[in-house]
Amino acid sequence: MNKAVFLDRDGTLNVDFGYVHNIKHFKLLPGVLYTLKELKQRGYLLIIITNQSGIERGYYTERQYIEFENEIYSFFEDRGVTIDDIFHCPHYITICNCRKPKVELFYKAREKYDIDFMVSYAVGDRKRDLSICNIEPVKGILITNAKDDCYVTVTTFPEILNYIQ
Repeated sequence: MNKAVFLDRDGTLNVDFGYVHNIKHFKLLPGVLYTLKELKQRGYLLIIITNQSGIERGYYTERQYIEFENEIYSFFEDRGVTIDDIFHCPHYITICNCRKPKVELFYKAREKYDIDFMVSYAVGDRKRDLSICNIEPVKGILITNAKDDCYVTVTTFPEILNYIQ
C-alpha cells in the first residue's frame, strides 16, 4: 500500500484570490515547493483534493478548469515536483458526496492508488479540508494562526515537515 499527503489547494498551496482558474493567478505560498519536494523524497504520493464550485457557479467551465489543472501539473513538474493526482468537486448547489467536508474524493484516491490511510495525512487551511480525519485514521494538519485541540496546527507550510515522518 502507498502513503499519501492529501493537499487542499487554494489557501494551502497557493494564494486564494477567489476562484483561481488561470495559471497567471496561481501564486504559490512561501515554502510550498521545498516542502512538496521533501514529502516526495519521503515517499509520499501528493494528491490535491479541491472544491471548485466556480464551475457550477458559472465562473468557468469544466473544460476550462481541466485545462488549468493540466497547467498546474506542468507548473509543478517544471519546478521539480510531481503531483500524482488532482481530484476536484465542481458542485455548489448540487447535492453530492464529493464536496468537502464530504469525503468521496478521498475514497476515490484511496481506491485508485491503494493508499493506506493509517500512514497518510491531510493538509488544509480549513477544518473541512481535514474532514477525512474525523472518520478515517488519516492525520490532519491545519495551516492556520488559530490554535485547535483536534489537529496539529502550523502557521507556515514547511512546518508540516515536523509532523510528517
